[in-house]
Amino acid sequence: MVIKFLGVCDLDNRHIQFCDSPDLVDFKQLQELLRVSAFWARTRTIEDLKVAIANSNPVVTVWDGVKLIGHARATSDVVYRATIWDVVIDPDYRGTGLGRKLVQTVLAHPRVCNVERVYLMTSMQQKFYQHIGFELNSSTTLVLHNQRGSEVEVLLTQSSLSG
Repeated sequence: MVIKFLGVCDLDNRHIQFCDSPDLVDFKQLQELLRVSAFWARTRTIEDLKVAIANSNPVVTVWDGVKLIGHARATSDVVYRATIWDVVIDPDYRGTGLGRKLVQTVLAHPRVCNVERVYLMTSMQQKFYQHIGFELNSSTTLVLHNQRGSEVEVLLTQSSLSG
């Protein structure tokens, strides 16, 4: 199996590698990484993670040998907007520069690097992302907590079928 690695992080641990192949995501390891590292993603199922990864590009993972220690993904229209999602580094590897390198790797991807605006959702790490170049943006604060099977979703479906 050929693994497409994006580079080696500038750490003492030269075996840390970045990969941009979504086919090589180990979903059990990703689920565990999110459980221990991300309060907002602790209950994600493997089935839902597979759907999210399948609909994201790029998907970047960070590996220490065969152990998944970092992950981020993005969605993009390639021209106007991209959003970075699920940036996470194993707690044992934080403070080593891996998080910065992970975000920079996503930002350098061809589906992200030329868009007008890149959004990133975070609730507690604003200063970290500001050091990378992100700015606080108070003008985009709307969110819809759409529950699967909700009345809104049903109405939209019925509306699109009748039109």
